[in-house]
Amino acid sequence: MFIEKGYRRALMTDVGARLELSHALLYRYVESKEALFELALRYAVDPDSMSGIEVPLPTPPPGQTLEILKGWGRGSASFPVLSGALASPPPTDVAGELAAVVEERYLFMERNRRLLALIESSVLDIPDLYAFYITKGRRRQVRQLADYLESRMASGALRRVSDVDVATRFIVESVAWFAWHRKADPDPSPMDDAQARQTVVELLVAAFAPEGSPS
Repeated sequence: MFIEKGYRRALMTDVGARLELSHALLYRYVESKEALFELALRYAVDPDSMSGIEVPLPTPPPGQTLEILKGWGRGSASFPVLSGALASPPPTDVAGELAAVVEERYLFMERNRRLLALIESSVLDIPDLYAFYITKGRRRQVRQLADYLESRMASGALRRVSDVDVATRFIVESVAWFAWHRKADPDPSPMDDAQARQTVVELLVAAFAPEGSPS
């Protein structure tokens, strides 16, 4: 319900109806909508963390839910391949380097798509979540990718394009659709996950290969 409606518009009565529980019975499991949202986030981060939870789950104190996401961010939302490429001169095989950068982002999106959907559906309703996920998280990651492209284009290792920021979003959105959003497409095409990932990586690398280089 949070993914479908966002935090503000998802009502406890909606959740109870989906679970076929009465409104009163739902509160035997969670004290409030805040507690239910934290429970959903904890499950999306790590389903195994659900064991041993006592009910009703109390309303979390201010900042507790965000700390769960910060812990996830420190452990699972880093991009070491991209960071390493930014800190290194262009390699001989820049196509292989770019392929690794794209695949790293693809796998991140693929592994975390439920959590990302849950967060993105509610960031406009929760200011602290917006600051953590958009301002300090996604924007920084997109900027790092843009800096990487700019450095490799400046060296001639990748083909220069007219707008690096647009090129960066082209990569980000292409990866996001195939790794994540296609799963919720109302008219999905049958597609093998591994083959989709490989094809997206191949096409994005080919798009930035210098003119005259082998595909």
